[in-house]
Amino acid sequence: MSYQVSQQVQKALDDLTSAPRIQKALSFMEADQEEIIQRQMELALIPAPTFHEEKKARRLLEMFKAEGLEDCHIDEYGNCVGLRRGTGGGRTVLLEGHMDTVFSMDTQLKITREDGWIHCPGIVDDTRGCVTALSVVRALNVAGIRTKGDIHVVGTVQEEGMGALRGMKYYVNHHPELEASVSIDGDGYRGVIYRATGIQTAEITFRGKGGHAYIAFGEVANPLHAAARAAAKISVLEVPKDPKTTYAVTCLHAGGPSSVHVIPQEAKMVVNFRSNTPEELEKLREKIFSAIEEACREETRFWGKDAITYECEYLCDVPAGLQDDHSPIVEAAVAASRYLGCAEPNRYPDGCTNCNRAIEAGLPAVCLGDGDYDPHIHSLEERFREEGAYKGCQQALLVTLLCAGTEERDSVL
Repeated sequence: MSYQVSQQVQKALDDLTSAPRIQKALSFMEADQEEIIQRQMELALIPAPTFHEEKKARRLLEMFKAEGLEDCHIDEYGNCVGLRRGTGGGRTVLLEGHMDTVFSMDTQLKITREDGWIHCPGIVDDTRGCVTALSVVRALNVAGIRTKGDIHVVGTVQEEGMGALRGMKYYVNHHPELEASVSIDGDGYRGVIYRATGIQTAEITFRGKGGHAYIAFGEVANPLHAAARAAAKISVLEVPKDPKTTYAVTCLHAGGPSSVHVIPQEAKMVVNFRSNTPEELEKLREKIFSAIEEACREETRFWGKDAITYECEYLCDVPAGLQDDHSPIVEAAVAASRYLGCAEPNRYPDGCTNCNRAIEAGLPAVCLGDGDYDPHIHSLEERFREEGAYKGCQQALLVTLLCAGTEERDSVL
């Protein structure tokens, strides 16, 4: 059975889209597509690996100021912030895209535009999200639309990898006035993520006495062997398919080229594990650390000498979170996608995006983006499809307005 949008949300969207000013905004977004793409290409050429978004933030801030946003600043954490004030009586909404990419500072960033595609590392994830938020502001200004609630327009930092969504976490935790969150991650209008896949990435350091590979053999336990035992035990853990729960040992190493004849004093293992529910994530964590402890005991007992110990540092810790399939903000995103021509939008009840941090903070939240996964994302061949790109901007506009409320329609939240 196809997803059913409630009469309340559908009527709200119908009322909204029947208003002349809303139609003016939607039409402007289509006509403004090339201008937004120009901004997108400009920003994509600014290197912004996680933890190094400063230059892109400064340029995005200039764009925010040019569109008349108030209180434009870069906050203490590095997020680029602008405010579009409402008339009062509506919901305060966060509209954001993250500025960081997965590419290092020395990555060659070059725009190639041909056959309806734009190629450049970071052109989609998430440069497109940042300019989509900008497009919403431009359309509201041109159409003269005043929302009831304030809109916080933000380019967030530290979404990718080791950033662990911390820019978003900082922002929602420091703005208790927020009442809803709309993230844009990538391009398109056919997909919506509305739950939070929990992620933990732990670096385990195994330690022992170490020694010469020949002379100390049999006299000391080997931390690298303990790590290998742990990896083997983790590799056969059973996890449920639903809720989807995963694990992977992603790194295992010790020593280096100058220590190939050494029993190392320490070895490191990195394990990444995820689940769509907090309960299963915790169960898996317990299984993984039980395997690690058992591996240390086995390696210690085998040699009967020094004890292998371990320490853990969490490199990434993002909690899992749930949200109802028929939360009004989810229905609003689906209804908007259908209005724009997608008969059956892809609903992803799981995913790890900045939406996680909004859900963690107790906010109704969605992450918008294309429903068709492109394998080129996060690769040097990353590409952006130009045809119909404005529809992603239109979906973000409609969802934001349904959350914030306008003179045409109150908030659906």
